[in-house]
Amino acid sequence: MLKTESVGIAIVALFFGLFLIACSVNVKKEPNGQDKQVDINTPVGGIHVSKDVDPADVGIPVYPGSRPKQKDQSGNDKNANVNISGFGYGLKVVAMEYESDDAPDQLVSFYQDQLKKYGNVLLCHTTHFNMDAQIKDSDSGSQELTCQGSNGKNIELKVGTKENQRIVAVEPDGKGSRFSLVYVRTHSKEADI
Repeated sequence: MLKTESVGIAIVALFFGLFLIACSVNVKKEPNGQDKQVDINTPVGGIHVSKDVDPADVGIPVYPGSRPKQKDQSGNDKNANVNISGFGYGLKVVAMEYESDDAPDQLVSFYQDQLKKYGNVLLCHTTHFNMDAQIKDSDSGSQELTCQGSNGKNIELKVGTKENQRIVAVEPDGKGSRFSLVYVRTHSKEADI
């Protein structure tokens, strides 16, 4: 006769085994063998990560004459499109990094004008990039974007709400600039990404 503990362990093992069978993992590779896209789907949600990012995914045009930022010393790519969902909640982050020979104030002026179509543009002076995202699960709390930190040499332009925002982060880089275009969207049970 089986002990109750053994039956419980067997049921948990069976459930876990069925859960793993229902999972799918799909990895697409670049010609050089590096991962290009990873999709993980489970019965309770999924994770989708891709290096393929189109400026249309961010909703912000690329500054004229700029060029994509090259991979860093450790070989990390500078673009990402990430979608995470599960249990009725989700997060989408699309990010692209560029460099320009133009000064930061020229980029800031360009992007202040470009972001106006999404609402009032918040201008922040920071020491490092700050993403102020939140998954709203109730009507309490402000959804207004805020500046985190102050008096830095880097500039962030933010527009939208904590649940749906676009950010342009600009920093000096020698005689030119480095900048990131970021789209962040979160959702709770009531909304879709």
